Amino acid sequence: MSSLTPEQIVAAQKAGVDTTFGLLNKAFAGVVKLVELNMQAAKSTLAENQEILAKGFSAGAPQALFTQQGSQVQPAIEKAQSYWRLVYEITSGTQAEFAAVAEAQLKQYQLDAQIFVDSLVKNAPAGSETAVAALKTFITTTSATANKAYETARKAARQAVELAENNINAASPASTKRTRQLPAPVEAAEK
Repeated sequence: MSSLTPEQIVAAQKAGVDTTFGLLNKAFAGVVKLVELNMQAAKSTLAENQEILAKGFSAGAPQALFTQQGSQVQPAIEKAQSYWRLVYEITSGTQAEFAAVAEAQLKQYQLDAQIFVDSLVKNAPAGSETAVAALKTFITTTSATANKAYETARKAARQAVELAENNINAASPASTKRTRQLPAPVEAAEK
């Protein structure tokens, strides 16, 4: 016979719904940040391209347009790196919020399991000590395994984040060096 009351069941379901909606709100907030970033990037790119074309066409010579475009390579790379750094920050922030919720849920599930086992021990009929001990061992082992799996996943996620940060940081100087090595624009020969 179950020792759960209808109030406990309703409370557990409410907690599950609250957690689900909390995660959905966090995911939606992350998507909103990404959309805002993309809109801002698109707007500034359009404005910058319009300015470049206006300057290039106002100069009158086709070479001026190419020279103007060539001078924009380094700033464009820096802006792209900044954009991807912001995307990374948004996604890693959202992931960190999800990880915090997952950790809290894991701890709560372990606590609930321990409370359930303690309740069974108190209400167990005489002669069921072996079954109760087996259940306690199972819950303890499962909890320890879940903790190890969670810790392993957390370490892997941390390593992935560190690798991504290192790649972002390494890409910046490398791309700057490469753009400095670009050939100068060819000027038209005078007739």
